[in-house]
Amino acid sequence: MGTPGFSVPVLEALAAGHEIAAVYCQPPRPAGRGKKDRPSPVQARAEALGLPVRHPVSLRGAEEQAAFAALGADVAVVVAYGLILPQPVLDAPRLGCLNIHASLLPRWRGAAPIHRAVMAGDTETGVCIMAMEAGLDTGPVLLRESTPIGTVETTGDLHDRLSEMGARLIVEALGRLDALTSVPQPEAGVTYAQKIDKAEARVDWTRPAEEVDRLIRGLSPFPGAWTLAGGERLKLLRSERAQGAGTPGEVLDDTLTVACGTGAVRLIRLQRAGKGAQDAAEFLRGLALPPGTRLGE
Repeated sequence: MGTPGFSVPVLEALAAGHEIAAVYCQPPRPAGRGKKDRPSPVQARAEALGLPVRHPVSLRGAEEQAAFAALGADVAVVVAYGLILPQPVLDAPRLGCLNIHASLLPRWRGAAPIHRAVMAGDTETGVCIMAMEAGLDTGPVLLRESTPIGTVETTGDLHDRLSEMGARLIVEALGRLDALTSVPQPEAGVTYAQKIDKAEARVDWTRPAEEVDRLIRGLSPFPGAWTLAGGERLKLLRSERAQGAGTPGEVLDDTLTVACGTGAVRLIRLQRAGKGAQDAAEFLRGLALPPGTRLGE
């Protein structure tokens, strides 16, 4: 049970060694210029693998719950599915429902754990295999693995690494499910990864450089932190801390070092509206931002 690209490596890993009774994902959504319904990455991959796909709008109805129970599944593997699982669904598989969660629970329960870990400046994160219960990411943890967060790593970088880690860990968990001990999550250290609000994405250059850098990396590639340059909106996709000082938002040199409230960041990868992402040197050949330019205006 999964929907976005993050879930695809898990599907592939499970399909390689297990019988999959059904693949559940969210319904196709309008996308692209023509706004035609487009299947999710999980649906597309499942169909390519010849697996049966179901995409109900909700699992709250008795009919959908009965159809799920009729699968006679041993276990449900849930990863970034996007729908609430009611108690009858949680209870249906013989061995319950296992969730692959991209954080070190109980830190960053909720919708956007990868984004929030980078934005908060966490030095490590990881993946937990959790036995699901009715609460939001509150279930006991069966298996966990941590990984450091690099100082220039973006949410996109980390997303791909954690996706592969989750695929490996769930295969390991299913292989020795009877031997695993479920460890209740501690009460201390609970944080919630609220869904990203696009209103958060505009860069406030008066903030300290470490916060600006974490915002840029944490919102890359989606929704993308942004700023203005001469009234044009620029998406900022990769950055690093740099030496320098000046008026907040001021371009300090010809390598796109930009002053913050304290310190500075160097912009490494950017994107203009309607164009592809570019590294800074290539970007500057198409849009001059000489020293003294003020970003954010």
